[in-house]
Amino acid sequence: MREDGAVDDFYAALEANAKAARTRYNTEHTQPINGATYIGHLLPSDEDRIRYQAESGVRALRHLRQAVHGLTCASLGDGYEHSVDLGTSVVGVQVRADDGHETYCAVRITGPVPADLVALVLELVPGCDPQSWAPEARMPHRSLIGNEQIWSTLMDPHAAAKLLDSEAEP
Repeated sequence: MREDGAVDDFYAALEANAKAARTRYNTEHTQPINGATYIGHLLPSDEDRIRYQAESGVRALRHLRQAVHGLTCASLGDGYEHSVDLGTSVVGVQVRADDGHETYCAVRITGPVPADLVALVLELVPGCDPQSWAPEARMPHRSLIGNEQIWSTLMDPHAAAKLLDSEAEP
């Protein structure tokens, strides 16, 4: 609640601060400000923008890691392809594990791919060696569609078992 004229009126304090900043600015610079106030010190700096970009990158990486992990676990459970829309791209994961056979993992990325997204997604797939991925011409049971990349590798069966166990826990 704002009370005009109150001692703790935020807007009055903000105006006083901006007027004092104008006075300081005009004292320190040869080109004075014509207005009654100056708020440049309240605006984001280059350091603020860099920090915001870094924090946005960390948030995006956490979201991507969680999405890829969830897709991998879901596909491990049923053998079907699961996908998520990332806004500019769609990432899909299919894991096929047959008793007595190797655990096959395929990743597809559809749409415009931002720089380094492929390498990052492939690195985030749990239980797969990031260096062992190979490009594919198809997903299991279907061919490539337009603007799609597909990669595959074998998943460590012990890591697959741990993922299934972790999904089964409450």
